Amino acid sequence: MRLRNVSFLTVLLFGLCGLVSVSWYTAFSSSRGDVVDIYQREFLALRERLHSAEQENLRRSKELNLVLEEIKRAIAEKQALRDINRTWSSLSEETRLKLWNVSSSKNVLQLPSVFHHLPHLLNREDSLQPAVHLGQGRTGVSIVMGVPSVKREVHSYLSDTLNSLMSELSAAEKDDCVIVVLIAEADQQYAVSVADNLKRLFPVEIQSGLLEVVSPSVHFYPDFSRLRESFGDPKERVRWRTKQNLDYCFLMMYAQTKGTYYVQLEDDIVARPNYFTTMKNFALQQPSEEWMILEFSQLGFIGKMFKSLDLSLIVEFMLMFYKDKPIDWLLDHIMWVKVCNPEKDAKHCDRQKANLRIRFKPSLFQHVGTHSSLAGKIQKLKDKDFGKQTLHKGHANPLAEVTTSLKTYQHFTLEKAYLGEDFFWAFTPVAGDFIRIRFFTPVRIERFFFRSANIEHPGDKVFNTSVEVLPFDNIQADKEALTDGREKTPKYHRTEDGFIRIGTFQNGIAEGEVDPTFGPLEAMRLSVLTDSPVWVILSEIFIKKAE
Repeated sequence: MRLRNVSFLTVLLFGLCGLVSVSWYTAFSSSRGDVVDIYQREFLALRERLHSAEQENLRRSKELNLVLEEIKRAIAEKQALRDINRTWSSLSEETRLKLWNVSSSKNVLQLPSVFHHLPHLLNREDSLQPAVHLGQGRTGVSIVMGVPSVKREVHSYLSDTLNSLMSELSAAEKDDCVIVVLIAEADQQYAVSVADNLKRLFPVEIQSGLLEVVSPSVHFYPDFSRLRESFGDPKERVRWRTKQNLDYCFLMMYAQTKGTYYVQLEDDIVARPNYFTTMKNFALQQPSEEWMILEFSQLGFIGKMFKSLDLSLIVEFMLMFYKDKPIDWLLDHIMWVKVCNPEKDAKHCDRQKANLRIRFKPSLFQHVGTHSSLAGKIQKLKDKDFGKQTLHKGHANPLAEVTTSLKTYQHFTLEKAYLGEDFFWAFTPVAGDFIRIRFFTPVRIERFFFRSANIEHPGDKVFNTSVEVLPFDNIQADKEALTDGREKTPKYHRTEDGFIRIGTFQNGIAEGEVDPTFGPLEAMRLSVLTDSPVWVILSEIFIKKAE
């Protein structure tokens, strides 16, 4: 009985243990499922928070970049302000006073100036001072002629242009004008070399005040590398036209106080005879002072006359848009602004502009250059209104036999030139070549005039050549004319063959009077002293007999 009770208790104990185990396992399994759900929910919440943090981080990064840009801009502005202050402090008191008078904060109205359009000029006090300046500073003339010149890759026409302009001026006209050559190059060494060459070629004209030579400072021009391309032009052409606008402005600013009128020319032209008086009279005969441009050539910016009083307005307008458009467009825009009504049609505008822009015919200047100042550009521009010019001038010379050692080109013979029928054209002379005029009968000569080159070939000049005469009575000539004063020193140079040297060619022209003590002349001669670099043309031969 006792054993049975023990067995029952044992079974009961095992049953209770099993029940407890099942309950614990069931409870454990249920609890484990709840934990997994919690972890999953927390993981999803964490992922959401990470995504939000990432988005917030991107927003903050953008904000930081913006702040960084603002900091950089502020630093740049501060540096620019430092540079301005440094530039201002380096200026002289006189320059600062002038700028202060223009832009002082004490003034309610701020006036524009050249420095608003060309702020780089403030970096150097001498930026508006010419680097090269030759001449006498002549003022008070009727006409100032501006001739900008740049370095050309192939050929320079400058000296030929100046010869053409000055050879067509009378003595009175030379006293009433100034020709200003602008060597428009930042290369100061080149500018000085051109100025020295002009000083050698035209010493009398520079000394008299007729010719002036200037060149801008290297600091006058801005940085052309930052120009914006426009109208389909490549960067080099944009640079070329932009610099050209500034060259015109410099010339106009320099010339505006020198005379009543200013005429814009180029360095590759030839001029008609009597061009100066023709321009002056045409300007004075205008019925009204409303005109703005008088045109003496239909090409580009050649032969354009302005009143000097208008130059400030023109320069200011050009400086506002010098980077945007070429000069001929800007001039047209000025006139459009002055007289055109936007509510009217184009024909009405053209009629109004015609009152400001008046054309003279025939043209007084012809373009002769073929190589443009823009590298690689060939331009064969010709002014049709210039007409066909006479290439020679004839005179009734004493009867004579003419001979030459020069090789004649085609039908341009010396005989035709002496008779006034054509010009004489020959191949390149060398030292020892001559042109001889032997009179049929001895004749007294009062004066002589020889002109070389012509309007179509202005470079074919006679260089380093003497004018000589052969008196019929050499013995009397020796007594009367070849000695001077008590010392009996030679007054003229006599050659080995008996000719007497009385003159030389200067700038392609030889002229002078013949000493009457020579008596009748048997012959005259042109003797080449050194080799010439070019062919030669004699376009005018004038030997005037004594009365």
